[in-house]
Amino acid sequence: MNLTAQDEIAVYVEGVRLALAGLPAETRDELLEDLPEHLAEVLAEGGGSLEDRLGPPDVYAAELSASAGLGATTAPPRTDARSRAAAKAAAHRARLAGRVRVADEFVGRLLGYPRARDFLVLLRPAWWVLRGYLAAMAVSFFVEEGSTTLGLLPRINGELPLGILLLGVAVIGSVWLGGRGGPASRGKRRVLKVASAVLVFFAVIGFFEADEAARRDFYEQVGNVQSRYDNVQDVFVYDKDGKLLDGVQLYDQEGRAVHFGDGYCWDEATSSYLTAPADGYPVCPANAPFPAEASAVPAEASVAPGVGG
Repeated sequence: MNLTAQDEIAVYVEGVRLALAGLPAETRDELLEDLPEHLAEVLAEGGGSLEDRLGPPDVYAAELSASAGLGATTAPPRTDARSRAAAKAAAHRARLAGRVRVADEFVGRLLGYPRARDFLVLLRPAWWVLRGYLAAMAVSFFVEEGSTTLGLLPRINGELPLGILLLGVAVIGSVWLGGRGGPASRGKRRVLKVASAVLVFFAVIGFFEADEAARRDFYEQVGNVQSRYDNVQDVFVYDKDGKLLDGVQLYDQEGRAVHFGDGYCWDEATSSYLTAPADGYPVCPANAPFPAEASAVPAEASVAPGVGG
């Protein structure tokens, strides 16, 4: 098993970490904080491997613990088989870390930076803003409970102003948190990372749903196929009692909105076309084919498309 210097350091550090497993996590992390740099200096001096120079990782761990005034570690004794398995796992992690490092440097060169992470650091402010936006959208989604279609801006109880207020608070809070470098404690930092990962997952799902919704917003006829509805400009829907219904939305069997006409009504007073104020059908209620006071509508006219204009 051929290991580079970085791999050998990673394997040795992992061995020391396992030997210090009996110490509290924060104490162990403090002892190991500067260990990689120290091991790199030892290797740079030459004279053999780290184990040749410093002894096995568990022996070094005992000396490290004693020098810190912590006494012997309380890690359970490990058999040779367990030691070999731990070393093998550490070696695999070291190789993986090495490949990630190579990819980091390769992508960085393509971007004009020593490492890709150096470029990503410049994008942190943008991520802070995006994180706040995603947080506001997630809150809006769960508050609305799917009662309305999720748009590009958050809403609270269907109200956009409240959503904008939520968005501003979320973005400012995210930027403030990012500028402080995140929470101080390790546990809170992990919670923040998990929450950020959940927001990214939420954003990916929302992106694909928005894309699908955009694709089915309009019913588009393909080709030049003649249809009995080619000249339909408006649709009038009556209930069984002959009452004209307004605000009606039409969808086909695939859930795509069906649109007729151009959204303009002829105004007799001005002798011009005006934008129809209606939301849904009929677009031009004044052009209804049956009088509003009719007590009944023939069955064949219960859904009656008409020509506006």
